[in-house]
Amino acid sequence: MEEREIHLRDYWRVIQKRRLTVLTFFILTLTLTVIGVFTSNLEPTWQATSRLLIEKNDSSSSIIESQGYVRWDPQFLETQFQIIRSKPVAVKVVENLDLATRYGSWFLDPDEEKGSIWEDSIAWVRDMLDSFSATEGQGDGPVGVAITDVDIIANALIEELKIKPTKDSKIVNISYEFDNPVIASMVVNAFTRAYMDELLEMRMKATGYTVEWMSKKAEEQRKQLETAEKSLNAYMRQQDIVAIENNINIGPQRVNELSAKMTVEETRKEELRAISERLRTVTNEQALAVPAVSDDEAIQDIRRDLVKAEQTILEYSKKYGRKHPVMIRSTNELDLLQGKLTTETQRVIQSIQNNYEMARENVKNLKSQLLAAKSEAITLSEKYVQYKILKRDVETYRHLYNALIAKIKEQTLSEEVQTVSVWTVEAAVPPVEPVDTHRARNLLLGVLLGLFGGVGLAFFVEYLDNTVKSVEEAEERFGLPVLSVISQMDAKEGRIEDVLKVAPLSSVSESYKSLRVALMLTSRDTPPRRILFTSMAPADGKSTTAVNLATALANSGKKVLIIDGDLRKPNLGNLLGLTSEVGLSTYLSGNSDDSVVINTDVENLHAALAGPVPPLPSELLSSERLKTFLDAMSEIYDMVVIDSPPVMPVSDSLILSQLVDTTVVVVRAGKTSYDMLDRGLKAMEHVGADVKGLVINGAGKKNGGYYYYGYGAYYGGYAYGDSERQKACG
Repeated sequence: MEEREIHLRDYWRVIQKRRLTVLTFFILTLTLTVIGVFTSNLEPTWQATSRLLIEKNDSSSSIIESQGYVRWDPQFLETQFQIIRSKPVAVKVVENLDLATRYGSWFLDPDEEKGSIWEDSIAWVRDMLDSFSATEGQGDGPVGVAITDVDIIANALIEELKIKPTKDSKIVNISYEFDNPVIASMVVNAFTRAYMDELLEMRMKATGYTVEWMSKKAEEQRKQLETAEKSLNAYMRQQDIVAIENNINIGPQRVNELSAKMTVEETRKEELRAISERLRTVTNEQALAVPAVSDDEAIQDIRRDLVKAEQTILEYSKKYGRKHPVMIRSTNELDLLQGKLTTETQRVIQSIQNNYEMARENVKNLKSQLLAAKSEAITLSEKYVQYKILKRDVETYRHLYNALIAKIKEQTLSEEVQTVSVWTVEAAVPPVEPVDTHRARNLLLGVLLGLFGGVGLAFFVEYLDNTVKSVEEAEERFGLPVLSVISQMDAKEGRIEDVLKVAPLSSVSESYKSLRVALMLTSRDTPPRRILFTSMAPADGKSTTAVNLATALANSGKKVLIIDGDLRKPNLGNLLGLTSEVGLSTYLSGNSDDSVVINTDVENLHAALAGPVPPLPSELLSSERLKTFLDAMSEIYDMVVIDSPPVMPVSDSLILSQLVDTTVVVVRAGKTSYDMLDRGLKAMEHVGADVKGLVINGAGKKNGGYYYYGYGAYYGGYAYGDSERQKACG
């Protein structure tokens, strides 16, 4: 099915439909933004920035860089940023500036008392961590480490530190905001010095540890290499590995040759066996019909001589009598040839038997040779595999050992080389202007976030709504026409079942009339005379739709019978205001005749109610009496309308669909899901039901997806009641 092209008006329809969601999200987001902007600290802050040049001093890439190629390492700068933000660097800053003792005078308001909220918060956090650490340290486990003031201040500095690289360069900006410009610059410069010190310490520690570790590993690899070499030499002497290397490729080749020979010989043996078995059960004359015998050259010569002898006798018989010497001599020659043919035939048969026995022996010998060759090849292969394993171990250990020795030498020579080069391009100085509070920008961002977030939420809610909403989408999904759209009607405006009687010119009435016309035009030749109404689930409005369609058909002058085919939860009597002790169930069970039809208050409209609820409705609907009843009613009435149970819960509708000309499925707008409708239609298609189309019931006039809301203005002068809205009940 080809997807329909989406236009801008479809997006506008979704926004208009979900405008309450968009407006609510927008107002909530804007309110939170305004509260956040106007309640935040508006005191000016200063930002100090230090500019650093950070390069990777990789000696291995110096030759490459000198030729114009620079190795790109996307993780290098990010790694350096994490080092600058690391706890050891921040602790060095705290220690270098002595912030553990100066924190109260530098970072707190001098007018605040000693017991300020900040200090109380720090003290409370420290007490909680101390108590937690003390609890962790109880028992046999290690004693926990308490969080100190230095750790708390270091974490606070890390949170406020900003690091930003300069585009298309190796310059990095390190910034810190504070309400004192001098302290802000001091903190930034302290971070720069602490970062350089940390790099130097890391390099010194890493070099010493690396050399020590690699020396230990080199010694281990040397021992493993010696052991592997001894094992390889011992195995080579034990298994004569030189001879194995020469013969390793000969074994598979011999196996292939023997396999090919055995295949040929087995084929020959089977051919000889078949010929031999056939020759055992035939006479000499029949044996001559076997190609293996008849193709023998000696036999062919004798048979040619026999033909000539027979021709000679035939010619002599025309001249001489049977006792003439010439005839007697010719006859004797013919007998000699026949005897010779018999003898030669026996010889050929015996030769075939001998060849068959020889072929059997050859196959047996080839099998023995093949098994021996395979065994030898497997043995050689196993030995060679073990040899390759030992040799590979030696090569691996030797490679690792040589690599470690080379790395130790390289590391020893490069102990004094710094892998990262850092220069201070511009030290931080106290800023002269405070940082902008960006109040207007934050408000604008709040407006944009609220607007686009609300629209996005509206489309997300629309995406989650998988119910039938649009005529076009329903028709495209299932390839069925929407025969009519029934709009909603307020309950205070009256019963929907009486709309055709009370307000025949209202928009709801016109919807049912359009359904009548659509059904009459579904067939070019003959309009359907038996119409079944069903739905996917209860309360979709199928019964109301069936009643109003039957009323519309009766108003057009047709003689109509409406049947309540829902023997489980019949509702037709309530809609028509009728009661009866007998009905369809009593007729199908044989407890009443076909006089179950009763009159209604609508001219030309009669009804057959469901009757008492039977214990097995499906069995009654499957009986032959129902078909007989419908055939009889079709002779009396112009149209027969049947109200059936929903498709999904029970199978009654599927049974009834086999007895009607067409089936109409009623779906509830905003309730019936596409998945449910798809399953129901597939079930009806499986049984061969002739579904002519859909009826969308309970659609709101303001739902732009249906494009029918202009009808209200056109028919407004004819609507009944005081309300301009109409609702379909079901």
